[in-house]
Amino acid sequence: MTGDINLPLVTVVTPSFNQAAYLERTICSVLEQDYPNLEYIIVDGASTDGSLEIIQKYSSRLSAWISEPDMGQTDAINKGFARAGGQILAWLNSDDTYNPGAIREAVQFLTDHPDVGLVYSDANFIDARDEVIGTFPAAQTDRTRMLRGYVHIPQQTTFFRADLWKKVGPLDPTFYFAMDYDLWVRLSALTPLVYFPRRIWANFRLHEDGKTVASDERCWPEMLRVHRREGGSWFSIIQMKYYLRRLLSPLINRRRKAMFRHTT
Repeated sequence: MTGDINLPLVTVVTPSFNQAAYLERTICSVLEQDYPNLEYIIVDGASTDGSLEIIQKYSSRLSAWISEPDMGQTDAINKGFARAGGQILAWLNSDDTYNPGAIREAVQFLTDHPDVGLVYSDANFIDARDEVIGTFPAAQTDRTRMLRGYVHIPQQTTFFRADLWKKVGPLDPTFYFAMDYDLWVRLSALTPLVYFPRRIWANFRLHEDGKTVASDERCWPEMLRVHRREGGSWFSIIQMKYYLRRLLSPLINRRRKAMFRHTT
């Protein structure tokens, strides 16, 4: 589904496993982008819930797709990027969606700023019915802040250069949750990560089966692994934030459950 060869080729990878309830909306949000030089790859982990039929429905408009057992989301993303031919890369999980114009605007920014290796923007939180239920707290960050736990990068909105991926990739398959944080930290050693404000490029879906809700407690320990690998101290801001998060987790979980009862 590539077009104008004068524009950088963008590769979007969607990893998926048993997300038939949301997958078609994700696919359509990519295919309906107004950017003409796009490579779209779906990597499915041998789903059994009807996802394969949805992928086959759009197969003629995909650059590639596979459906086979894998070792999880991180493995699926790595498989997709191993097939990628784009100069700019992104991944969009199979329960999230792009907003119109997102890819075009991101490419234009990276074209106008050749010194920037990754750009990201704002994202909405949406529920299972696509209703907006909040806003991701996106903000400009940098390597120092990220290593303190101030990430502020919604993964759904990120676009980064393939030549940098080749230097720091692939994603670490031992990470279940914080593989994106790990990638941002590695990229930040090579390039500025720039926030493009006041544009909502994507929607981050929160639902009861999503791992952000179901397995949130696994995120901070993985982030701490990155922090310590990079020479971080046990007596640090990110370590204190982890302890605070553990203390507040019962309240956070109760609020999330109440939110889902309200939106279902």
